[in-house]
Amino acid sequence: MALVKNTTVLTSNAIAATNPFDELDKVVAIGGGHGLGRVLSALNHLEDRLTGIVTTTDNGGSTGRLRESEDCIAWGDLRNCIHQLITQPTIASLMFEYRFAGDSDVANHNLGNLMLLALDKMSVRPLDAINLIREMLHVKSFIVPMSEHPTHLVAQAHDNERIFGEISVDKMCKMPKHLSLEPHVPATPEAIDAINKAQLLLIGPGSFLTSLMPPLLLPELRDAIANSSAKKIFIANLIKENSPAGQASKNELLEWTRQATALAVPDAILVHSNKEKIVGPYHFCDIASTTSHYHHREKLRAAVSKIYNRLVESSAPLMASK
Repeated sequence: MALVKNTTVLTSNAIAATNPFDELDKVVAIGGGHGLGRVLSALNHLEDRLTGIVTTTDNGGSTGRLRESEDCIAWGDLRNCIHQLITQPTIASLMFEYRFAGDSDVANHNLGNLMLLALDKMSVRPLDAINLIREMLHVKSFIVPMSEHPTHLVAQAHDNERIFGEISVDKMCKMPKHLSLEPHVPATPEAIDAINKAQLLLIGPGSFLTSLMPPLLLPELRDAIANSSAKKIFIANLIKENSPAGQASKNELLEWTRQATALAVPDAILVHSNKEKIVGPYHFCDIASTTSHYHHREKLRAAVSKIYNRLVESSAPLMASK
């Protein structure tokens, strides 16, 4: 009896100590800009269990100039995500983020963008260039472009006017009637594979139309998300963005996404609030930094962990009954 009792106590303690989030083998975050970089940075402890799938349609700044002259994918968001994952600052990492000043032809170009472009020219594919930089900077998490082929975001306004490029799309007065990628390009195979293996999918935060939507416009990637059994969490922005999406409510954006992609509502939507509560799929809690306009890394990590654990616990009875 004593042996049975002791065994029961140990088993109970083991169950109580179990944290499903800590046991995750594959986590995928999708997006672009500073939002995805922040999420990757918050979950950096996952190391090679974490994959970021990055939007590659930006056409502004240094990235836009390179795209116009070299007909390449957008390197800026990829570079930023790699930089956010650096844990050991080195001369190489400082060089990677160096931006040229002055009035020369390289003025305002980021050296990291130029390094990625050069390695891409020397490699078989853009992903090879990314992996070379990851190894050089000791970044263990994976960074994958949504596509390795150049493409642009194109919107159709309600008067049927075509709006070309991310910069112009974000300046629209109203939400577009339709979004597409031109030309049509395939998704990166490694991105599809990562989604297929994922146990947790994170989308956002970021500019709704120009950072979050482009990957979802790739049919193979969209279908992989739709068919995935992973828990899906959407991370909302802290403040309204300066774009047509900033004028819409969260429910309106979800409905717009459903109509544009046919994707179901995520299992959970994480929204910043000083008061913690759950209303339907919305999970409200404090995830804001007090020193910047970005999400607080530790708060974000804790919130994602707590929500994932809740989702697993709520589905456990259903799984047990099958």
